[in-house]
Amino acid sequence: MPLIEKTLKKLGAYDAKEIETRRYRWWMEQGYFKPAQGSSPYAIVMPPPNVTGVLHLGHALDMSMQDLLTRYQRMRGRRVLWLPGMDHAGIATQTRVEATIRKEEGVTRHDIGREVFVERVWAWKENYAEVIRNQIKRLGASCDWSRERFTMDKGLSAAVREVFVRLYEKGLIYRGNYIINWCPRCETALSDIEVIHEETQGSIYQIAYPFVDGTGHVVIATTRPETLFGDVAVAVHPDDERYRHLIGKSLRLPLTERIIPIIADEYVDPSFGTGAVKITPAHDPNDFEVGRRHALLQINVMNRDGTLNAHAGAFAGLDRRVARAAILDALRAENALKELPHQLSIGHCERCDTVVEPWLSLQWFVRMEPLAKPAMDVVASGALRFVPERFEKTYAHWLENIRDWCISRQLWWGHRIPAWHCSACGEITVSREDIKACGHCGSKAIDQDTDVLDTWFSSALWPFSTMGWPEQTEDMADFFPTQVLVTGFDIIYFWVARMVFTSLEFTGQSPFQDVLIHGLVRDAQGRKFSKSLGNGIDPMEVIERYSADALRFMLLTGAGPGQDMRFYEERVEAAQALVTKLWNAARFVLMNLDDTQTEEPDQAALKLADRYILSRLSVTVSEVTHKLDAYEFAEAGKAVYEFFWNDFCDWYIELSKVSLYAEGDAAEDARIVTKRTLRTVLDQALRLLHPFMPFVTEEIWQTMPHDGETIMRAPWPSAHFYKEDQDVEQRMQYVMEIIRTLRTMRQELNIPPGKAIPLLLRPASHREADVLEAKAYVERLCNTSSLTIDSGIVAPDQCATGVLQGAELYVPLLGVIDLDAECARLEKEHANLTFEVDRLVAKLANPSFVERAPEAVVSKEREKLAGYEKQRDQVNRELLRLRSVTE
Repeated sequence: MPLIEKTLKKLGAYDAKEIETRRYRWWMEQGYFKPAQGSSPYAIVMPPPNVTGVLHLGHALDMSMQDLLTRYQRMRGRRVLWLPGMDHAGIATQTRVEATIRKEEGVTRHDIGREVFVERVWAWKENYAEVIRNQIKRLGASCDWSRERFTMDKGLSAAVREVFVRLYEKGLIYRGNYIINWCPRCETALSDIEVIHEETQGSIYQIAYPFVDGTGHVVIATTRPETLFGDVAVAVHPDDERYRHLIGKSLRLPLTERIIPIIADEYVDPSFGTGAVKITPAHDPNDFEVGRRHALLQINVMNRDGTLNAHAGAFAGLDRRVARAAILDALRAENALKELPHQLSIGHCERCDTVVEPWLSLQWFVRMEPLAKPAMDVVASGALRFVPERFEKTYAHWLENIRDWCISRQLWWGHRIPAWHCSACGEITVSREDIKACGHCGSKAIDQDTDVLDTWFSSALWPFSTMGWPEQTEDMADFFPTQVLVTGFDIIYFWVARMVFTSLEFTGQSPFQDVLIHGLVRDAQGRKFSKSLGNGIDPMEVIERYSADALRFMLLTGAGPGQDMRFYEERVEAAQALVTKLWNAARFVLMNLDDTQTEEPDQAALKLADRYILSRLSVTVSEVTHKLDAYEFAEAGKAVYEFFWNDFCDWYIELSKVSLYAEGDAAEDARIVTKRTLRTVLDQALRLLHPFMPFVTEEIWQTMPHDGETIMRAPWPSAHFYKEDQDVEQRMQYVMEIIRTLRTMRQELNIPPGKAIPLLLRPASHREADVLEAKAYVERLCNTSSLTIDSGIVAPDQCATGVLQGAELYVPLLGVIDLDAECARLEKEHANLTFEVDRLVAKLANPSFVERAPEAVVSKEREKLAGYEKQRDQVNRELLRLRSVTE
């Protein structure tokens, strides 16, 4: 079957869903996502989505960026592994499953028991993992699904235990009382990222604490009066003149008979409230540290569910919010309270929106100071780099101010802490394997710790646990450390830093070389997507309406590294227009090719337009390659877009028709060169676009003559194969400007594009050869009935004139145009040129500009002024000539 018939059959109307589904299935069947032989390894581990629901636009951006890098490096000839996986997401998943069974069955997890509940969560995981997996595939992600991992896989679970035991044996994991974020609704500790802070209008309460000796009182300021029964001191700044003489005196805690001291500590801010604050070590992290410094008691006044306990006396059993109101009433009754409005930042549980309590609790912790320093040093040494660099400060700030990490969670879903408590001797045994007897006394009266590990504990091991660590696997040897991590700025603290310090501790290496940070995807008004605003956008719905290629291109070109982007559907439409443009351009090219035509064009036989497009191709390849290497995806995408849409489609394809449609045997050689150039440029443009738009580029590439099995393993274009030729580009730009000028004249004079017109072209004498070489291009693109090119042409009477630097165009107007309208057009052009001349004259007369701007900039502005003055003089002469004709 001739190629033209194959093309018409295969490249019919573009059906994105059919093509994308079929192509992805084919890639999978052929095993193209698995690492192939290459020059050097290149690995990315996918930040694992939580198995709590479906992907959002942020995931789509993240996946698209990773896939772009994967496909780009694969085409660069590297042995590429993109390893996918998912996270069990402890509290998030447990909360979702709990809510589901409560709604559907009317029971709680306590009703069905731990074992049955965990089985239910595993079933949830299997269901939603498949949903997420299919969404990732729909985006075109070329990850190696044969290596997919889950944070609770058998191998990863073994790695978690190994790390826990090693850290425990080194004394870096310990159990102790400490202030943690506590959700009374979920009844578990929370990580900082699971606490959402909301600004709200609240109150600051000034409470009078009387001296024991009856000589007066001290007024303290607090925002949490319900924790009053946990107060063990009142603190003031040691240099605060108002209170220095009172340090060491005793106070009676209001509503109780307990005696507490006044202490001095530099932690106190004298400008906050009254400058005197209550110290409640069990309910405030800063107070906890003050209490440790002064050896104070730690009195926890709250139960797990947020009710007050026996320490609250008459208020015991009340919910904390009810208790607050009752305590305030009691203080008012003693005339010991003053309430003032105050703006507060209140922490809420991310999962259930309950107000979070700072709460003293017996938990497991990782001692962070010994681990944090190496994680800072690796950035200082250059072994780990952030892109953009400014995020290194975010990373360093957290590590420099780090506190010990609470790793225990009061959940049922997660990695059970591998510690067993002995009721016989009271000791704890930590073990890699499940044990039957106490490791200290041999008693069998042991129970495993009921808590599970923080989700971030297993996620921190992701780059190397997924490679098979602690075993020395082939993947560890080949692909670890990885080259880049793509992630958002919001988890630099919680995930990136933890991956770095655990990897340094257990492998001796940074887990990746670069951390590429992207911003948020926001709505068109710049707002975050949220359920409350109702502005959420499902990326799968966008793909259904347009295509995965269009969504990817929109996201990848939407913003630079680290910058937020706004989602505009119009930009997806523009990206889909590029898909359509690519498809239609391919139809044109392929219908003009022979079945097996893969030869490169003969350099010696190239025409001006051929040399121009190959030069532009060389420049574009260099720019796109450089931008991709620098992670500047938006700039790279814009560069290839401009080349394909403007240089190739708008210009070269139109210019190619001169040779393709020329008649006679003598034109055959030119046709062959043009066809080969068309095929070559389309092939190279498809390769440049493939990391951005994998589906449409593969579909077209498979339809055209090519070498190799798939475009994803085709070599990346080389800028050295086709040389940049600035002289050719300047000459072609000169011809293109002539064509643009005449097209503008047609538009302004209302001459239809289909109406052939006579054209006289007077180029500058030194440019005459350039225009003569391009005569056929001008004739075709300008639709001339006759064309005369001569540097000595004299403008005829009654003609329209087009003026550009280095040429004048004359269109005889008799019977073609209204002369009065032409005079009006020239007058408008004269006014515009006068404006530009006056603007540049003023600019160059400004000493501030001339003295401060670089000489090259000043010189360029002078050149522009001279050009505008020359053009204005030419327009003025033409006006005078036409006016004399009309008179």
